[in-house]
Amino acid sequence: MRVLDLCAEPDVDLVPVVAHIRSGGLVAYPTETVYGIGGVCSIEASMRVRELKGREEAKPLIALVSNRESVGALEWTPEAVELAATFWPGSLTLVLRDPNGLFPDGVRDSGRRAVAVRVSPHRLVSHLIQKLGEPLTSTSLNRSGEPAITTGSAAREFLLKLETQDVWLIDGGSLPPSLPSTIVDCTTAPPSVLREGAIPLERLRSIIEEVDGSGE
Repeated sequence: MRVLDLCAEPDVDLVPVVAHIRSGGLVAYPTETVYGIGGVCSIEASMRVRELKGREEAKPLIALVSNRESVGALEWTPEAVELAATFWPGSLTLVLRDPNGLFPDGVRDSGRRAVAVRVSPHRLVSHLIQKLGEPLTSTSLNRSGEPAITTGSAAREFLLKLETQDVWLIDGGSLPPSLPSTIVDCTTAPPSVLREGAIPLERLRSIIEEVDGSGE
């Protein structure tokens, strides 16, 4: 496991990280909420992430993107456009239809033909995606069902137990307490909240009054 310490070197060189990811490797990294883990949006990398987490195959991963325009081929409803314009970059994940197969299975929900996307406000994540030039998958760095990891030391301990060499760690130290991202399904009319997190339902309804919170 290779560790890049942001606390010791805030302007860490991301070029080797990008090369590692493009070669199929995975990276664990700090976000605006918790430590995440991901790689390129490929079937192989997604399967590897799920294997490490013990995550159900039926659960797709989130894709972190640079901006709305980079995934313009997704099906953007007027409500989705409004929510993205208001809350991105931010802790809001939008589920959108992917009718043209922009994302592979494992990232895309093949049954619903939909994908969950977010623009992260975290400086490191933003720079990493820009240098990568494509979306980065994201899910919390933990075994499924276990508490999320919020410190660099806990992230190191978790990855050392895995005894794997294909996961690098960007150690951003301790993260401030935060709820996970709010997930809104924009494939329904009206949009529905799948998980209420950092952005509360009342705030969403101040933008889209009809947002359904019954599915949360």
